[in-house]
Amino acid sequence: MTQAFLKKRSTIISATPPQAAPESVPQAPTDEAVDTDGSDASAEGELRAFVVGAAGHGQRLDRVLAMQVPEFSRSYLQQLIADGAVRLDGHPATRSAHRVRAGQRGEVELRPTPQSQAFLPEAMALDVVYEDAHLLVVNKPAGLVVHPAPGNWSGTLLNGLLARDPVASTLPRAGIVHRLDKDTSGLMVVARDRLTMDALVRLIAAREVSRQYLALAHRPWQGPARREVEAPIGRDSANRLRMAVVDLSRESGKPAVTDFELIANTPQGCWVRASLRTGRTHQIRVHMAHLGHPLVGDAVYGGAPAAGLERQALHAFRLAFTHPATGQPMTFQAPLPADLAAALRAWGLSYNETPLPPG
Repeated sequence: MTQAFLKKRSTIISATPPQAAPESVPQAPTDEAVDTDGSDASAEGELRAFVVGAAGHGQRLDRVLAMQVPEFSRSYLQQLIADGAVRLDGHPATRSAHRVRAGQRGEVELRPTPQSQAFLPEAMALDVVYEDAHLLVVNKPAGLVVHPAPGNWSGTLLNGLLARDPVASTLPRAGIVHRLDKDTSGLMVVARDRLTMDALVRLIAAREVSRQYLALAHRPWQGPARREVEAPIGRDSANRLRMAVVDLSRESGKPAVTDFELIANTPQGCWVRASLRTGRTHQIRVHMAHLGHPLVGDAVYGGAPAAGLERQALHAFRLAFTHPATGQPMTFQAPLPADLAAALRAWGLSYNETPLPPG
């Protein structure tokens, strides 16, 4: 970092956001919340001073900082606040929700965090099933984390995308627009340019991207072979690391709808197809547990290892959408991974992988 960059800067923070910065991507429903942390701090820090303007009076500290420092994500700034890197009127300000006052003077030290150093290219073998100038479709294996996060600051799909394609470094989250859990296998679409990324986010938000999953679950299926589950999902009040079906009149959460179809039953459990209408965190896993059918291997939601399978038995096997650039219908289908195919055989089940029609 140059000496010029290390000079203290001064600015007035207002409540009017600047022009959209590279990190400003519209959020869409996803299988897991997509946390943006595209910060790019170097090994040294920059001390940036600010004065809260009249329009920023009463705003949250993290919000006013994010509006004026758009090259860093809000989650990165929140960590700096928690780490004591922000001062107001000469005193540490360690709460992101702190309400600032007009005229307050402060400074923030933009310094490296584990997150800010996680966005580095790492060469890895990726199963790319389709690619053109605008997007690619990846078949993610179980065990691969999609995005850097606590406990997994390296070795993620994002790191692999950065190494595979230099263009990825110009996009928020390397073009990732939705996410699969670490132990869920299957198809994901990734953008290769900003216009395509924004368009894909809008398609997902409008529920115009079809995502279908295959799941192996405990206990034989009861009732009709086709079932719609409409049950809101929010944080589990008893365990904040889990999600749960919640009562929106008493708890915070979001509407969630999944369509389930029984493929086959066995005395040990059931083999089902799930189609997302919304994309909440752990949606299929939560809804299956809610029905009394936790997924095989999903210890978080009441499942257990079975049929030789240790990871959660969930595979995103089908992805369909209209190509944002060409307008052509795109449909992709991924074969079962070997571990899930072996689990089916162990339970005496088979799976016909005949491609489904578009739509």
